Amino acid sequence: MSASYDNPGFSNENGEVAISLDTLSAKTKASEGITYSWDKVNVFATSTQGCGKKKLTKEKHILKDVTGICRPGELLAIMGASGAGKTTLLNVLTFRSDNALKVTGKLYINGRKVTSDLLTKSSAYVQQEDLFIGTFTVMEQLMFQANLRMERGFTQKQITARVEEVMQELSLTKCAKTLIGVPGRIKGISGGETKRLAFACELLTNPPLMFLDEPTSGLDSFMAQSVVQAMKTLADRGKTIISTIHQPSSEVFALFDRVLLMGEGRLAYLGQTQGAVSFFKGLGYTCPSTYNPADFFISTLAVNPEKEEECRAFVDSTCDTFASSSEGQAVGRSVQDNMQGGGTTNGWLGNENGKKSVSPYKVGWWQQFKAVLKRSVLANTREPMVLKTKVFQMIIVSLLLGVIYLDQEMTQEGISNINGALFLILTQISFSNTMGVVNTFCTELPIFLREHFNGMYRTDVYFISKNLAELPLTIFLPLLFVSIVYYMIGLYAPAENFFICAGLLILVANAAVSFGYMISCMARNLNIALAIAAPLLIPLMLFGGLFLNVDSIPVYFIWIRYISWFNYGNEALIINQWQNVKNITCPPDQIPSLCAFTGEDVIEDLSFNKNNLGLDVGLLFVIIIGFRFIGFLLLLLKTKRKAVQQID
Repeated sequence: MSASYDNPGFSNENGEVAISLDTLSAKTKASEGITYSWDKVNVFATSTQGCGKKKLTKEKHILKDVTGICRPGELLAIMGASGAGKTTLLNVLTFRSDNALKVTGKLYINGRKVTSDLLTKSSAYVQQEDLFIGTFTVMEQLMFQANLRMERGFTQKQITARVEEVMQELSLTKCAKTLIGVPGRIKGISGGETKRLAFACELLTNPPLMFLDEPTSGLDSFMAQSVVQAMKTLADRGKTIISTIHQPSSEVFALFDRVLLMGEGRLAYLGQTQGAVSFFKGLGYTCPSTYNPADFFISTLAVNPEKEEECRAFVDSTCDTFASSSEGQAVGRSVQDNMQGGGTTNGWLGNENGKKSVSPYKVGWWQQFKAVLKRSVLANTREPMVLKTKVFQMIIVSLLLGVIYLDQEMTQEGISNINGALFLILTQISFSNTMGVVNTFCTELPIFLREHFNGMYRTDVYFISKNLAELPLTIFLPLLFVSIVYYMIGLYAPAENFFICAGLLILVANAAVSFGYMISCMARNLNIALAIAAPLLIPLMLFGGLFLNVDSIPVYFIWIRYISWFNYGNEALIINQWQNVKNITCPPDQIPSLCAFTGEDVIEDLSFNKNNLGLDVGLLFVIIIGFRFIGFLLLLLKTKRKAVQQID
């Protein structure tokens, strides 16, 4: 399989032609390449200081009228000193800007205004951070990507052949069956292999437009040159490749066709790499023959803190000089020509008249769901230590409660002990399940956002898959817990009541999981999620009916009772335990009026209604669905991209 993906065909190990140019619908032809241009891009950041009348709002201008273009067959390097705005520009071009920023400008692809869906369909993006599920092997990761990102119509055999070819091209074949790994927990592939894997994931679909953010970060000089050489090869095949890069070696820099230099948020130069040397020479800054041109450009445009005003004046002068130069004027004309291109026959861009939205997804909902669900299940099953820890915790706590409340009798003292034991069981199930899933979404959020923005799967597919992958555990663990503790405590003996209790605790566990999902989707990171989970659980627990009688709840706090699964779960468990108990012993030395002689008396003393069992079960289902729906909306909100305000 040494032939390239752009060749008329390539063979698998059996000599069979796996993919042909006809199968690819000619989408790799240079004639159908993409020209991406941006005109007068401005980015503003607003900061607020003080409060009240002393509140001051300041606006920082990050990018200032940045204009540029990249054509098919070009490998463009975006360079500049730290703080020059190169990453901010790439984020604007890929619709990944922070929502707090104000972005204006004009983005066009082959005469069409760029939208996030249009860009997702026609491009690939390699992030600087290597974000993967560590329990997947290299082969599994690439197959997952290929199944979701390659167009409909490919057979599984063709997809596998394409994955094997990409692994061979990027020297990943030897580690195909090695786990990617989790730093500090699961040993996996090396840093260089991880970087190549990130690049391989984007090569699978052979996109005509590629963005790369610091693709050589963390690589040695040889591997960095190999990665950029692969980028150069792709550009030579007619692709449009835009990459930020920080301090490349002279060999790596020589591989780039064009360079975009930035200084203090402005465009300092855009053109051929050799032309940049001549441009700075005309400004009186000659790059020594033994000096790395990339280092020379960056140091020349950097702002020295000791000569800040002088450096800023030079950068402004350089940007003004280029803007008025023939090269700068040529860039402006090319950008205007691309904006007025009148559309294209490029199949990647879908509907040409723009009347219909362009779907960013390559495969249908069901195929997305199957792939994401399989990954979620594998991610759970391949960390057996987590499962063993949860099972061990449930066994230990259930045995502890069983021993403490061992063999309770139906007496006045037993009433208090049994009610306390039921509430402790309820609390244990709630806290363990909430805290067990509170990290589910916030820890995987960067991976989810990257894959979602790459057009791999929908938000609802991811959310439902994660829910279903966790479901068996939220059924098994409560069942294990109640099986140990129920008869040790001496709860109401009939099997029917045991199974009702088990069912109620499974519902309680799922309500707690729903609450944990909501917090996980709400929080920005794991630390925040863990910090707010317990404080939000405490009020719900207080209104569960044990610490505070239902009839004595202040009217302004009554709403908390209605969203507390502790309240419904506790009432249902109490009803299940006591409604059929007909005889409770009252000690001779106790006033009869203070005794509860039947289970119904116990239920009434707690201000519960014995007829509410079915209602409580129904409301637990409502809470389960309600919290998860809120969590889904919060997760969906995080997928909202920062649009560029296109000013005509």
